[in-house]
Amino acid sequence: MSENNTAPNHDCIDRNDTVFKHLTPEQKERINAEKNCNTYKKGAEIYHEGSRTNGMYCINAGVVKIYKTGIDGREQIIYFARPGDIIGYRSILSGDLACSSAKALQESVLCFVPGDLLIDLIRNNGDFALDVLQQSCKELGEANSYITDIAQKTVRERLAEVLIKLRENFGLNENNELQVSLTREELANIVGTATESVIRLLSEFKQDHLIDLKGRKIRILDSKKLEKISNAFG
Repeated sequence: MSENNTAPNHDCIDRNDTVFKHLTPEQKERINAEKNCNTYKKGAEIYHEGSRTNGMYCINAGVVKIYKTGIDGREQIIYFARPGDIIGYRSILSGDLACSSAKALQESVLCFVPGDLLIDLIRNNGDFALDVLQQSCKELGEANSYITDIAQKTVRERLAEVLIKLRENFGLNENNELQVSLTREELANIVGTATESVIRLLSEFKQDHLIDLKGRKIRILDSKKLEKISNAFG
């Protein structure tokens, strides 16, 4: 596992938009004392499907892709974890092996919180337990939506929806470019199709003046038409 154990001890639990927001000062102090923060280089694996995580991770900086691996070895990206998100916790709650893999999409800083501490916090802080439950339900809802999309939407519609969601999740820079860099293969692994299909559809979107392309950079030119194509708001 590629990681740097000299990473600074970031205070991820002090953010107001995380599941840690309802912890008491004493509970936050305990996490700070027991957590272990590390820097993961781009492409570094954090944990693998079928492994035992023994704890959860909080994203301090960077982006982590959560994915499953098919029979043919192909990745199916489920979602991206960003600063403030927690990953790996469901295996602790269920007692099962990890049902997905996590890999750094860019250089990222993560804090590891031991599983026994997570369980103890859930038992002793109802608001924290509710936040963790809501996080799990949110992820389940997104997974259900993805299954519906795969069954009912065309690849063209799914790609348009993915571009809209990437815009919502990561934002645009001053040039209206998505502030996340993905390979064509990674885009295909989100959409759930062949890389060649994504390359062809991106070219069509460019010809229709919906987007512009410059290497991995994707510039959004017409969000409203992309939304219409995606049927996400119909």
